Amino acid sequence: MPDTRGKLLVGALETLRTRGIAGTSARAVASAAGVNQALVFYHFGSMDDLLVAALEHGAEEQVARYRGRFERVSSIGGLVELSRALRADEEAERNMTVIAQLLAGGRANPKLAAATARGLDLWVAELRTVLRRVLTGTPLAEFVDTDGLARALAASFLGLDLYGGVDEASARRATAALEQFAVLMSALDDLGPVVRRAVRTRLRRAGR
Repeated sequence: MPDTRGKLLVGALETLRTRGIAGTSARAVASAAGVNQALVFYHFGSMDDLLVAALEHGAEEQVARYRGRFERVSSIGGLVELSRALRADEEAERNMTVIAQLLAGGRANPKLAAATARGLDLWVAELRTVLRRVLTGTPLAEFVDTDGLARALAASFLGLDLYGGVDEASARRATAALEQFAVLMSALDDLGPVVRRAVRTRLRRAGR
């Protein structure tokens, strides 16, 4: 059973999912948490501080749920499978909706913006580690900015979640295109050494 502070963190996340940033007031969060509104300010001081704490709590908890699965990914194909699972979970739980709402609020609130960036960085760190592991020894290893690609993937999870809210069919098409690209990267990893050297040579020439 969570304590009052924990109930408020969960209540804030749920309110962001269901009401958006504009509807996330102390009263709404307290109602969702089943506690007195005054306890919001007793435990956190302000709504901004509650939202920052809720985002950090939610992001850390969510990334921790998947850390073991990230650690088991040993190929591009495995990363594709995990990304499918992540997107399916996100569609069901709407966790990225929380980050999206705080991004919207962060445009006018530096405290929320910084907290949202930290939340995204938790995902980026996991993705960066996986990419470095699975790309090692492939023709792409020396040409791909793994940090930049990890950030692009994290941004794509968020963007596709938002896109799906207004045009689900197009979002699924975009998701399929990303998966096709990942399959091509995986196919490169399966090529024989002669072909892989040829690909590496072509990539070096193209990068000049």
